[in-house]
Parts: sequence; structure tokens; C-alpha cells
Amino acid sequence: MNRALRTKLLIEIGHKEALVMANEIVERYEVQEIQPPRQGLTMIKLRESAKNSLFYIGEVLITETKVKVGNSFGTGIVMEENENLSRALAIIDAAYKENLPETVAWLQLLKDLEQKLQYEMEKVKCSIERTKVHFDTMKI
Repeated sequence: MNRALRTKLLIEIGHKEALVMANEIVERYEVQEIQPPRQGLTMIKLRESAKNSLFYIGEVLITETKVKVGNSFGTGIVMEENENLSRALAIIDAAYKENLPETVAWLQLLKDLEQKLQYEMEKVKCSIERTKVHFDTMKI
């Protein structure tokens, strides 16, 4: 599983799981906090569909953490103020870069989260479809 998908799953629906995964690493390995959780602002890019060009829509508050596990560095960035999740994501990122044995056991958990996210997205899609207006069935 790639880094982007793993991070998306943990941020969107796996907060508790991320904290448990990070605790596994903290209990077994030395985790150095390179940069403690800190808040900042970042610009959000959006692609304009007509000209297919990028522009900045505005700023958003983020929390960023950097840690080191073994010889590998990890970064955790989340929107809003969530120091615990940011730290957990950084630890998980470093654990994957270090190829720790715990990461193999996490694969099934992440696949379960992926199925759960797909189910939640289907529920939202069905909800939208239920309220959608079908103009071809409307009579004048």
C-alpha cells in the first residue's frame, strides 16, 4: 500500500487505529522527536477546470510533526489542530521507511480501513443519488 493511500485512510477514518499503531512502535523502539507538533498555515491549491490551471484558494491551519525512528525520518501533517494524530502519522511514516516488522501486520488493518472508507463513500453517493432530480422524467 502506498504512502498517500495509507495516510488518507488513517486521517479520514482511522484516528484510533493510527494511535494504536504508533504506540506499538513507541513501546518497542526509540522515537526521537525532531520537531514537536506545531501549528502553521499552508496554501491550498485548486485546479480551475476551464483553463486547467492551478490557483491558490486560500490558507488552512495544519499541525506538523517530524520524528526519527532508527535511521529513518517520518513526517505527519494534518489539517486543523490535532497534535496526537500528527505525531502518530509521523511515527507510522518513519516505521514504514525503516521497514520495521510491525508494518507487515498493519497491512490487513489498512485493507479493512480501505473497505470501510469505500462503504462510507458509497453511502454518501447513495444519499446524493436519492435526492438527485431526474429532469428526463419531469412532465411539463
